[in-house]
Amino acid sequence: MGDVVTVPETYGLGPIEVTAIRGGEVEMAAQLTGSGFSVSGCSGGGGVSSGGGGGVRLTCGEGPAATINDAMSLKVAEVLDKAAVLRIEPAG
Repeated sequence: MGDVVTVPETYGLGPIEVTAIRGGEVEMAAQLTGSGFSVSGCSGGGGVSSGGGGGVRLTCGEGPAATINDAMSLKVAEVLDKAAVLRIEPAG
């Protein structure tokens, strides 16, 4: 826990921090660097501001990749007891 993954600025997110792994799911948090936020494919929530100063929290389990900001694909490939394998790549 506490691992941080830096992603390209074009994804609209600051570094993604893993905040917890429990119940087969990975909880993550990130600051927004763009003017909006969208996610499809895993549950998410959090505050979003038009100036990009907000943050977002995501909870994802193993399964299909989530698409974030129509720019980034985030897939939880495997969840272990205290670790997870994430695959982050450009969407599409």
